[in-house]
Amino acid sequence: MQKDIATPIRTKAILNRYGFSFKKSLGQNFLIDPNILRNITDTADLTEESGVVEIGPGIGALTEHLARRSKKVVAFEIDKRLAPILKDTLAPYPNVNVIYEDVLKADVGKVLETEFAGINDIMVVANLPYYVTTPIILKFVTGLYPIRGMVVMLQKEVADRISAVPGTKNYGTLSIAIQYYMTAEVAMIVPKTVFMPQPNVDSAVVKLVKRDKPKVEVKDEAFFFQVAKASFAQRRKTLINNLTAGLPGGKDKKETLLSVLEQLKIEPSRRGETLSLEEFAALSNALFPIFHTSS
Repeated sequence: MQKDIATPIRTKAILNRYGFSFKKSLGQNFLIDPNILRNITDTADLTEESGVVEIGPGIGALTEHLARRSKKVVAFEIDKRLAPILKDTLAPYPNVNVIYEDVLKADVGKVLETEFAGINDIMVVANLPYYVTTPIILKFVTGLYPIRGMVVMLQKEVADRISAVPGTKNYGTLSIAIQYYMTAEVAMIVPKTVFMPQPNVDSAVVKLVKRDKPKVEVKDEAFFFQVAKASFAQRRKTLINNLTAGLPGGKDKKETLLSVLEQLKIEPSRRGETLSLEEFAALSNALFPIFHTSS
């Protein structure tokens, strides 16, 4: 078996050989601990028939672990300066294809269709660049792609928000957006010392698994998320105040809003972060006929 890329000595040697310098603007923090990489790969439950999408392969540290455990890896890399390095480090792995494109601008559906033809189990596994963590996760979570789920490294603070439960300070619109489509759990906490260069914060690995169907049934998804977003607009404000201020024409419909909350046995004085997904679904379904003419 090939020697692991992810050791401090090998990583430094590779970077020195190619004169590579980190770009802070791209959020480049390379993992230098093979045990962490093995744990990430284990968490993804890959088989020899799995396809893997990676985002930001860096110098290939996680990529090689994924390649050893799956049928095919397709990695999106925005930094073309890494092309000669990845050509070298991933040479032993013919089942890897690196696409030098911004994943947020890429036609991911088309890539999955062409790259993973005949592969039914697709996972997204990545050490995500911190500055675009949330948009990338939301693209894959809401994109209706044929994936089983995601195992991603991100800031611990974001991981806490994604996996948060109602009634906690981390619970918010991100928790709702992810948990509507996926189950979410923090698989492990990762100290900043295992990265080069070291980030300012600790990280966490989150495992997201796609639900067979969304957690709650709603009449209109866009409106469901609009109601949730309005409810969290100002966290210290009560639900009724946020809804009247945040929904279009809400101020004129305050009495109707109060009446709906009363019917649903939801106290108007509660705060958004105390409502479960089920309560948000019931609320948005009841309000939809009242507000559906507004955009």
